[in-house]
Amino acid sequence: MRVSNRGGVDPFLVMDVMDAAATLEAQGRRIIHMEVGQPGTPAPAAARAALTAAMDRPLGYTLALGLPELRAGIAALYARWYGVDMDPARVIVTSGSSGAFLLAFTALFDAGDRVALGEPGYPSYRQILRALSVTPVGIPARVENRLQPVPEDLAAVPDLAGLIVASPGNPSGTMLDRAAMAALMDHAAGRDITFISDEIYHGLHYGPRAVSALEISDRAYVINSFSKYFSMTGWRIGWMVVPEDHVRRVERLAQNLFICPPHASQVAALAALEAGEELEANRAVYARNRALMLERLPQAGFTKIAPPDGAFYIYADVSDLTPDSRMLAQDILHQAGVAVTPGHDFDPVRGGQWLRFSYARATADIEEGLDRLVTFMAGRA
Repeated sequence: MRVSNRGGVDPFLVMDVMDAAATLEAQGRRIIHMEVGQPGTPAPAAARAALTAAMDRPLGYTLALGLPELRAGIAALYARWYGVDMDPARVIVTSGSSGAFLLAFTALFDAGDRVALGEPGYPSYRQILRALSVTPVGIPARVENRLQPVPEDLAAVPDLAGLIVASPGNPSGTMLDRAAMAALMDHAAGRDITFISDEIYHGLHYGPRAVSALEISDRAYVINSFSKYFSMTGWRIGWMVVPEDHVRRVERLAQNLFICPPHASQVAALAALEAGEELEANRAVYARNRALMLERLPQAGFTKIAPPDGAFYIYADVSDLTPDSRMLAQDILHQAGVAVTPGHDFDPVRGGQWLRFSYARATADIEEGLDRLVTFMAGRA
């Protein structure tokens, strides 16, 4: 049977690590999960209660762009968090941020277009673009710029139709301040490059809050999700904000690709928007976990790290420890019982020299995982 070249995307290695960890768990091993960016907490209590209350009424198709009250609630969030006064009509509710990326890339780019993305970065940008016959162009971000792209990195890269930026970044957790974000957006606008801002980790910061691209310009696509700060990964509910004159274009795509986002998840998401106290308590746990990671990882020999501003990851340069981070990750999993992610996912060129550690789980798990890493690395020396 024939297949398309578009389907020949690379695997998402963190999912392979999860599979390997699950195999060991099925054999009776206790594995500490530092590989996946998934909160260890459930959806907020208010979200679960709202869905329970809704179960006695029909949960069917909604408007393709989402429940009007949820779109209004998301617009109100931008007023609370950023002081941005936004028309809810610009908010498009999606099936997770993955659905938002598919809609955005399809709405914005033609086959053969070239779209820049900072590396290291979220690997699915690259693979979704390839599946749409769009060409991803990796931009090697430098350590001195805290692994975030800057205009100078883009200046010599020709024929770009788009630029994707994530702040806080995955896997680095580093953020762009307002000046850095504005410089990238100005550079993109000057070259007629569409700017896409991935803000999925907003709300998870450990100093100054993250800056939204919408604080600088309306001429951008902004993508976010209920997965991270709102602790709703499995609910598959996200959103994006687009310029007013793009709404109908995206709506037509959403109608045909997805019909609508999951109604049940939208009901829960609306309630989650008001669960600030519980969500801030979760963030306090991540802050404690982050402090533990920054203290204990160097004790295990992982010393080349940039303290993350946000998200819940540590990205460590392990080039002094191994020539192949994938093999080191396998050894750590099988011998120490700790699942971590090799950098190949995030940077096809330099990723073999890096590991990503997630600290999204419970503090007790993080403490146990760090103990195991210190013991394993000491025995390896």
